Amino acid sequence: MSSMSEKSRIPSRFISSLITVSVFLLVLSSVFLLQSGNTSFIPRSVFELMLVNGTSVYFEPHVKKEPFKLPFLSSEVPQVDAIKPLKRISESACQVSDSSKKVESVERKKMMICDSKQARLRVFMYELPPEFHFGLLGWKGMENQTWPQHIPPYPGGLNLQHSIEYWLTLDLLSSDNLNVVRPCTVVRVHNSSEADFIFVPFFSSLSYNRHSKLHEKEKVSVNKRLQDKLVQFLMGRNEWKRKGGKDHLIVAHHPNSMLDARKKLGSAMFVLADFGRYPAEIANLGKDIIAPYRHLVTTVPSSKSATFKERPILVYFRGAIYRKDGGVIRQELYHLLKDEKDVDFTFGSIGGNGVRKATQGMASSKFCLNIAGDTPSSNRLFDAIASHCVPVIISDEIELPFEDVLDYSQFCIFVRGADAVKKGYLLKLLRGINKDKWTKMWERLKEVVHHFEYQYPSLPDDAVDMIWQAVSRKISSLQFKYHRKKRYDRSQLV
Repeated sequence: MSSMSEKSRIPSRFISSLITVSVFLLVLSSVFLLQSGNTSFIPRSVFELMLVNGTSVYFEPHVKKEPFKLPFLSSEVPQVDAIKPLKRISESACQVSDSSKKVESVERKKMMICDSKQARLRVFMYELPPEFHFGLLGWKGMENQTWPQHIPPYPGGLNLQHSIEYWLTLDLLSSDNLNVVRPCTVVRVHNSSEADFIFVPFFSSLSYNRHSKLHEKEKVSVNKRLQDKLVQFLMGRNEWKRKGGKDHLIVAHHPNSMLDARKKLGSAMFVLADFGRYPAEIANLGKDIIAPYRHLVTTVPSSKSATFKERPILVYFRGAIYRKDGGVIRQELYHLLKDEKDVDFTFGSIGGNGVRKATQGMASSKFCLNIAGDTPSSNRLFDAIASHCVPVIISDEIELPFEDVLDYSQFCIFVRGADAVKKGYLLKLLRGINKDKWTKMWERLKEVVHHFEYQYPSLPDDAVDMIWQAVSRKISSLQFKYHRKKRYDRSQLV
């Protein structure tokens, strides 16, 4: 009997020991899971599918936290290593720059994501070879690599004023990058059938500035060759054929860029500085976007902007004086104003510390002249805005960026060319503007200056974001006309 009792106790002890060992192993494995710094037993896809309040949220467990990088200042040019490798998150996703909704812990980071349904615009960007874009900056990637992992710097000097395609391309690429906080006005999609419009990443201004001249035994310049190749490429695409190119966006900000291809591609939407060298049937306000130049002077911080009494110069102009076409008015104004005691009207260029001198001169002046040159516009207007110097626009044919949403009369003075060259007219007008009226315009300048800043990453309502918003307004009009045209299209019923 006792032997039977002894035998019955053996399984009980064994089971008890087994339970103890199991509990110990369970606790040990849990500790290991919590402390592991490089791996996660929870599949990545599970984190990607988590939803909070109906908004997609991406969690990255155990990811080393990177320091937050501020956007580039207006006077800076991005340098190499300024951006992390561009990662594709999803077919159409971008970050919402809403710090109140972003929570970070030591080993877990949550970022708000907006998809294509939340963004104002969905854009498909052609995967053109690097020779059309970053290759023009000297970047050489690996074989079959289209986009750089780090931002190649854009050349300075006068090249920089027409760098618009560079900033727009960076912004589209960054919509795929989880680590870049930016507005959600536009997102990049990777299926053209989902897109509101098609973006053509051709750095046309840089192509003209650097490669429009013939070298050695060349019979055709690199700039013309690239334009010819672009036309051939676009004409063969189903995306172009679908609407005849009307939903394509091409940046041609330098007045001489795209001169060879513009007629064949004239149905597309252009981003331009002005219409000075474009016939109306190719470029017009009905379909095209006027974008601000990237200013060359350093933006004056609002807190350090000189007041009315602190600006001893009444009128300032520095630049080329002898111009052709509409620019002859500069010569007449020079002879009328050069000897006035409170006027600084001098010849100047970007060389010889020209930008530094212009920065100092504009920041010390009440009014800055923006006079038509070879073309109706120049970066001088945007230099004046960045300096909080009230612009005096003497250019009858000028078109202004975002004028459908900005009232320039609140911070600019407009003078017709015929009036400006009347002896004594301009100075009488400007001297008649009292401190209170000038200060009101000065305050408004400080409020709108951010609309003219190009930077990476883009910020809400900066120049990049404002261009996308302007495109959105054009696209709405295009879609309206396209939908009306289809009303009686019987092929839709087949």
